[in-house]
Formats: sequence, structure tokens, C-alpha cells
Amino acid sequence: MDITRRDLFKLAGAAAVGAAVSQFNVAEASKPKKILNLHAAPVVGSKNVTGTKYTGSAAKVYFTDKIDAPHLIKLYNKINGEIFGKVAIKLHTGEPHGPNILPRDMVRAFQAQVPNSNIIETNTLYVGKRYTTDDHLETLRTNGWDFCPVDIMDADEDYVNFPVRGGFHLNEVAMGGHLVNYDSVIVLTHFKGHAMGGFGGSLKNIAIGMASGHVGKVQVHGYDTKLGMPPINVNWFDGTFPLKEHLMERMADSGKATCDYFGKRIVFLNVMRRMSVDCDCAGTHAAEPTCADVGILASTDILAIDQACCDLVWTANDTKDLRERIESRHGLRQLSAMAEHKMGNTQYELISVD
Repeated sequence: MDITRRDLFKLAGAAAVGAAVSQFNVAEASKPKKILNLHAAPVVGSKNVTGTKYTGSAAKVYFTDKIDAPHLIKLYNKINGEIFGKVAIKLHTGEPHGPNILPRDMVRAFQAQVPNSNIIETNTLYVGKRYTTDDHLETLRTNGWDFCPVDIMDADEDYVNFPVRGGFHLNEVAMGGHLVNYDSVIVLTHFKGHAMGGFGGSLKNIAIGMASGHVGKVQVHGYDTKLGMPPINVNWFDGTFPLKEHLMERMADSGKATCDYFGKRIVFLNVMRRMSVDCDCAGTHAAEPTCADVGILASTDILAIDQACCDLVWTANDTKDLRERIESRHGLRQLSAMAEHKMGNTQYELISVD
């Protein structure tokens, strides 16, 4: 029988969901509600997560459809066993007055529950209100990110080179220099579309978001004269950015460098709300979201959480615009590139905490 995404999460037992999410195994309905297995996105990412038996391990991805501070904290408490010391919360703080950025009150309440923590950011590659540190600090005040310290990690053009082991294209990447001052990282991501990457999940938040604005982001975006790239001030937000899979692979290289550095001391939270086809970099110019909010996901596995979010996008019946944005930018290559880098598990269990 046909079921909606919301019905799926209300059903007791494990749902067997195929690419069209049209078949439900009624025999499973009597089992205790615990694990929900989904597969919808047509990608090489998750394998055999449709409710049938699989060989080997599966990553745990925790889920709630309630988007508020108590549930964000509840999910974090499921994955924070290795988080200690000085803690960085990597957040996209957005361009001035951005309508889709994560709610400040929710983030404030969350940050207050994480001892010795503050928000981290880096300056942008594109010229805007976060291009220089001074402008960035003013934008932070405008957007209300003033309840805790916000460390602009590449202030004064400071950066540190992280090695990329076995990279597709990069041997090293310049990260914001202050990143090495932290013991642990919480990647708190607003999952949404992205003009060049197709979607912005946890990978984008660290691969681009932690790279230094004027060195590392150049490396990740592949501004290379050997590739025939135009000057870096050209605006490719219209989808004509030429690299596509090449960009996704560079993002995976950059993300791998950070994940390798922090090891088990990095965790991931993706918030699927106000999912415009545009990134929060677009500020007030971002397209109005055309799909419903979904919920919050949490995992220690970066591949599994971004895969699960894409699966939920493909599961929903109101995400045509977002799916088109992801496909037109070849964004699903982010997932298969992470899999090839062995950055996470290609199988996951989606576990409801409600």
C-alpha cells in the first residue's frame, strides 16, 4: 500500500521501503518499534537498507521529527560518548538576515548544555558580508550569534595544512588555523540545497565550512588555471559551475582530512528544516522552501547521516525542487566519494527516538 513519510515513522515495526517507497511489509507491523530502515535515493551510498537482512555492520543514525532544543539535546546525548575537552560547534551562521538559518534560540539552548564549547566559523571565498573578519563579526551580531564566543578560525588569514591521505585530487587542505585548538567537534548542520554542491549536509559543513576562506576554499572549489577555470570572482550560483563530480570529490578530500584528524572526537547533527534549494550563503536571496520540514538526525558516521538525509528527501513526495537541485549539480557524488574514501558505513539503521 502507499504510505507517506509521516505515516512511515508512525508505523510500529520496520518498514521495507524501496526506491518508490510504495511497498510496506505488513508482517513487520507487530514488531516493537525501534529501527526504521530506509532507502530511496538512487545512489551508490547505502546498500541493502530496505528492511531485509544484510551482511556486516550498519551505522546508527538517530532520528526525530520534532525540531526543537530538547530533541536536539536528546539526539546529541546519543552520540556524544567521545566528545571531551574544548569543544567546537561548527555552524553555518549565514549571511545577514538569512531566513533559513537554524533558530538562534534552539542553538543557544543546545550550546548551553555542552561544557567548554563555542561556535566556530571561517570567512568566505566569495565577496560578501563574511569575506573579511570585520564584516563577518558584524554579520554575526546582526544574526544574533552573540550568546557565546564565535571563533572565526581564519582571522588574520591564519590557516593550518591538514594532510589528505589517498585523496582524489588534494594532498593537503588549508583549514582555519584555530581548528587545532579544539579537542572535539560537533558538526551542527542545516541540511538544505546548495548552488554548487547540490546539497549541503555534514560533509559540506566541514569540507568547505572549515577551510580557510582565501586559501583552503580555493583548493576545495578547484580554482586551478590548469583546469581552465575563470577568475574566482565569477558567480556560478546559476548552476553553470563546471566541475560537478570533481568538486564533490574535492569536498570528500577536505572532509576526510578533518575526520582523520579528529577521529572519534567528531559527531554530526543534521537539521532538516526550511530546506531551500539554496544554501544559507544566499542570505535573503535564497529561494523559499517548497517542501515540508522533516526532523533532526544524529550520528557518529558522516556518510550514513548525509545518506539518510538524501534518502528522506527522495522518500518525500514534496521535494521535487530539492531533488532537481541535487541531481543537476551531480551532488550525489558526495556520497559515493565518501564511500570510496571509507569515511563511513554504506549501510545504516535509522532509529527513531520518539
